[in-house]
Amino acid sequence: MKKKNLFCPAHRISSPTRVRRDGRTIVDIETYIPYFLSSVNNRLSQSASRDYLSLFKIGVTDWRVMSMLAIEPRIPATRIVHVLSMDKSAVSRALTKLSKRNLIAYEIVTNDPRRRIWALNAAGNTLHDDILRVALAREEKLIDGIDATDLERFLHVIRIMRKNVESL
Repeated sequence: MKKKNLFCPAHRISSPTRVRRDGRTIVDIETYIPYFLSSVNNRLSQSASRDYLSLFKIGVTDWRVMSMLAIEPRIPATRIVHVLSMDKSAVSRALTKLSKRNLIAYEIVTNDPRRRIWALNAAGNTLHDDILRVALAREEKLIDGIDATDLERFLHVIRIMRKNVESL
């Protein structure tokens, strides 16, 4: 009779853990999903930052903020923080940098000058479009060799994980 792995959820085929020689249970990075998510994201962020800085003098955080402003023009920083799940101070630094480069504009909609609504300006839209071409080419390389059905299934699964992470 095969011994049940207490660290493996019943609905998984593979286990996120393995037993090392000394009998201790450890993470198996070949099957531990958070490892893969973190590893892929870290590599993507590092190479994107390198590419975008070299080509456009924009870091990956700045690009994420610009992208969000293209998706939802005229939004407050709190909306960017929420949607992108980013640190408030990182978003604030990016907005300051993009503003100093005259790529975004803001308006104050209340009597509190700290509450601003942000949007890309014409120069920001042009730069966004240039970076987007590179970002889409990078995505194409990332998914190269993946069957379309597998890719759609992956998107389905990752959307569920994105929803589930809210309860962690």
